[in-house]
Amino acid sequence: MSLKSLFKELEKANLHLKKYNHVNKKALDQFLSFSEQKEKLYKRKEELDVADQKIGELMQSLEMQKVEAIQFTFKQVAKNFTQVFKKLVPQGAGHLILKTKDNDDDNPEREIENSDAFTGIGIRVSFTGSDAEMREMNQLSGGQKSLVALALIFSIQKCDPAPFYLFDEIDQALDAQHRKAVADMIHELSDKAQFITTTFRPELLENAHKFYGVRFRNKVSHIDCVTKEQAKDFVEDDNTHA
Repeated sequence: MSLKSLFKELEKANLHLKKYNHVNKKALDQFLSFSEQKEKLYKRKEELDVADQKIGELMQSLEMQKVEAIQFTFKQVAKNFTQVFKKLVPQGAGHLILKTKDNDDDNPEREIENSDAFTGIGIRVSFTGSDAEMREMNQLSGGQKSLVALALIFSIQKCDPAPFYLFDEIDQALDAQHRKAVADMIHELSDKAQFITTTFRPELLENAHKFYGVRFRNKVSHIDCVTKEQAKDFVEDDNTHA
């Protein structure tokens, strides 16, 4: 082939190559780079999937521990409530109910996997000991509600005692028999906690260790440490003039 023919072939080849000017000449390098990034991302995703699975397992384990802790604590408080209420009301009976979303009270031992299933605590009591006369809080009188509330506080205190309790006239709506029962219960629990109470009734004074009298003189309140006899005279005098 002559030189002239070679130049013509070269010219044809160049014209043919011009058709491919729009082709990305860095495509191969970019493909290799993107392929490498793809592999890294796939590997990272696998690591994240493993981490997500472990986190899910941990959350499930913590949730089950939470459920077990709630059920364990409730069983303790419920047991204490039944015993405490029996001491406060010897002829009565009381029970705590752990409420759930499905309200299946007939099967309290069923397996619960999520703490969100718990909705609250129900209280059912009878002041006569008859199961047929079991009532809920909204069916009780003021004095009965006070007694149930105190039984619940004392039940929790047995599980997790606070250092001290401040009770303001908790015996106001109670009759003499129940006031004495409450006073005896406070005395029993006073070994593990300090109870500060205000009262206008004599029953809470019987087992107290320290007495303070509060009087209103010349438009000013005065508080003084008094003897047990002075405290009794004060409440008896107040009841006489009431």
